[in-house]
Formats: sequence, C-alpha cells, structure tokens
Amino acid sequence: MNGLDRRELISELLARRGDALVVTGLGSPSWDCFAAGDSAATFYLWGAMGLAVPTALGLALAQPERRVLCVTGDGEMMMGIGSLAVVAAQQPANLGILVLDNGHFGETGRQEGMTSARTDLAAMAAGAGIATTLTVSEPSEMAQLAALYDAPGPVFAVAKVALGDHPLTLPERDGATLSRRFRAGLGVA
Repeated sequence: MNGLDRRELISELLARRGDALVVTGLGSPSWDCFAAGDSAATFYLWGAMGLAVPTALGLALAQPERRVLCVTGDGEMMMGIGSLAVVAAQQPANLGILVLDNGHFGETGRQEGMTSARTDLAAMAAGAGIATTLTVSEPSEMAQLAALYDAPGPVFAVAKVALGDHPLTLPERDGATLSRRFRAGLGVA
C-alpha cells in the first residue's frame, strides 16, 4: 500500500499544536508523537488497546477550554469503534481524532487489517453521527488536517499512511510516571 509518511505527517501536525493536549494510541502513534518532540502535554497510552479515543473524549470533556487531539491507529480504532457513537453523542467541540491507517496490524506481525479491503473508518464515524470527517491520502491533501485543530469538533480524520520502518523512539512506559507528568503539565499535579 502506498501512502503518506506517517512520521513526517505527525511531525508537521504537532509542529502546529499550540497548547493542544495529545493522547496517543499504542505503537506507532506513540513512537511518532515522541519522535516529533516529547511534551508533558502528551499522554502516551501503553497496553490500553482500543482506549485512546475514550481517554481523549474524557479529557476533552474535562478540559473544554483546551483542544484535545487523539492520534491512534486503524487496528486500535477498530477495537474501540463503539467509542465513536459516544463521541457523537457528547459532541465535544474541542476534540480532534486522527487515525493513522496503514491497513495492517503493525503491532502483531503486519497482517492485513480490515481497512486494507472494504472498511472505511471515516464512513463509520459519519455513520456514528460525527459530522466532520475526512480522509487524506496524498501530500497535497495534508492541509485538510488543520481541521483537527481549527474546526468545531468533534472532527474525525483518517490519514492513509505507508507501512514504514521508522527507527523506534520510545517514550516513557511507566503508566504512573506518565500520569503524574501529564497532570503536572495540566497544572493539576
């Protein structure tokens, strides 16, 4: 599968984050966000498959004055697909969700995933009731991802990315440490 370079995409996206809070799904989303520049305003999830969107939703509801960006993968989104209905019901104006979709299960051996064939995550998000959805697959379309920060939420975007081999850059993995660090970054330590 051809596609966007996910590390380049994340680097460009996070360079414009301002004071946005970021919640990452496990694997590539965490590695790529960390490689783009670590921040106490980034909460990395480890061992919580399917929970990036629900975590970001809770954060968006608790911090309505801050933009919240969730960066997750296609396999994790499929595992937590029901969370899109909850996002649609809650309608957090400050939530953006980006799915890095390489069409494979990268963490378990790169088997072909659901989105490599017929499954359309943006259509599923729209079907759940999220009004603003988009899919980007070409570099010329990447400017559309500004909606993740700028458009009234919830915003759901799928970036069709290449199955790449970027060097591993691993953030802290201890959940208690990450939680304390993130709370301190929020000023609620």
